[in-house]
Amino acid sequence: MARARGLTGDGLPTPQERVRTLQTSLQAKAKAEPAFRFYSLWDKVCRFDVLYVAYRRCRRNGGQPGVDGERFQDIEAQGLNRWLETLQEELRAKRYEPQPLRRTWIPKASGGQRPLGIPTVRDRVVQMAVHMVLAPIFDPDLLSNQYAFRPGLDAKMAVRRVYWLTTEQGRTEVVDLDLRDYFNTIPHGALLKCVRRRVADGTVLGLLKAWLEAPIVEQQGRSTVRTTPNKDTHRGTPQGGVISPLLANLYMRRFVLAWRQLGFQQRYQAHPVTYADDVVLCCRPGYAAAAREAAQRLFDRLGLTVNADKTRVVGLPEEYLDFLGYTLGRFYAWSGRPYLGTAPSKKAVKRLRQEIREATSPKWYWDGPMRRVKRISKLLQGWAGYFDQGPVIPTYERLQDYTNWRVRRWLLRRQGRKGNGYRRYPDAYLYEVLGLFQFPRRRADLPSAKACDCR
Repeated sequence: MARARGLTGDGLPTPQERVRTLQTSLQAKAKAEPAFRFYSLWDKVCRFDVLYVAYRRCRRNGGQPGVDGERFQDIEAQGLNRWLETLQEELRAKRYEPQPLRRTWIPKASGGQRPLGIPTVRDRVVQMAVHMVLAPIFDPDLLSNQYAFRPGLDAKMAVRRVYWLTTEQGRTEVVDLDLRDYFNTIPHGALLKCVRRRVADGTVLGLLKAWLEAPIVEQQGRSTVRTTPNKDTHRGTPQGGVISPLLANLYMRRFVLAWRQLGFQQRYQAHPVTYADDVVLCCRPGYAAAAREAAQRLFDRLGLTVNADKTRVVGLPEEYLDFLGYTLGRFYAWSGRPYLGTAPSKKAVKRLRQEIREATSPKWYWDGPMRRVKRISKLLQGWAGYFDQGPVIPTYERLQDYTNWRVRRWLLRRQGRKGNGYRRYPDAYLYEVLGLFQFPRRRADLPSAKACDCR
């Protein structure tokens, strides 16, 4: 990676330190003055250190090239500093214009496919720069029960919040709301109104509008089709864009805030917990049905649609709630004592097994064992890092056995051999020679839960 021009050296702050100072200043101002509107932000977006850090973050995230085909490797081969200087000059002169998004499709966990709009690297870097300036301003305004895409918060903390509300406060009736195509139906006018509440910089507002309305280019056979669905409908923030999670959070804030201010939270004894478009209402017994109807009416007013067929009321612990990959419901201790707890959902386990199966399929026979096992270990380690709450050890054991069997089978079949491979490839070979990841065997081996103020 090229060294940032004039920003590092003995006694000089690094680009990351300067950007952190800027973000701390913006956040402090936003916290101190909740009604303050920021009029001058574009000059901060154009700063070289901001663009440099934005590039590095995009580079770390990786991803496919956009419609222009430009890759990070191409930029660095030509000279990163020169590329950033050219981009900075375009931004300062206000000649920058977003390019169309390249549409691709990825499978959804619930089945079907979800569209992604892939921006060019250039657009990603500018979106990241704008995100780095806006996020510190808006984060203090987000509510404590909004857990998605925020520093210091994550999905597991949202799960623990639901667990705390159900076990410690007795809110055992849960409304599991399903929003129909949330990201693609957010109304532009209302969304930009949320932004203007804090941002008065016309250049930043105009750029956000341009990103929301960016054309989409999709390859259909030999033809290239260009459409403008977001501009035509005045709805949607493209999934795949760097700025989209922040904008989605801002719009969800309207629901969470209105739920509280209109008195629904108190009237129906219903506390919302949100993570992106995943929304649950934890209610005291007897209130869930009314809370569900009120939530549906409120989302209607916000221009969003609740999928009535998939929205349901769950009565814990007799019924089970699937939320962010975890299942909440009745489990049993070794003594046979029942308790309300959490565990990885059947869907999450099934998805991992499918990924392990795919990673050890015949199409990877050409790959080397060390490299293939390293890829599988990274997959297992990431899964275990998230699914470490509740009675997970039995699940770990089953997944370890399945993984070992699939790896042994793959090792044998790529050599044209039959059998189970236990003698040729014992556990010691898989773990010590190939370095296959081992799931924790005891509860004591799991990392401590991250601190969470669930009140």
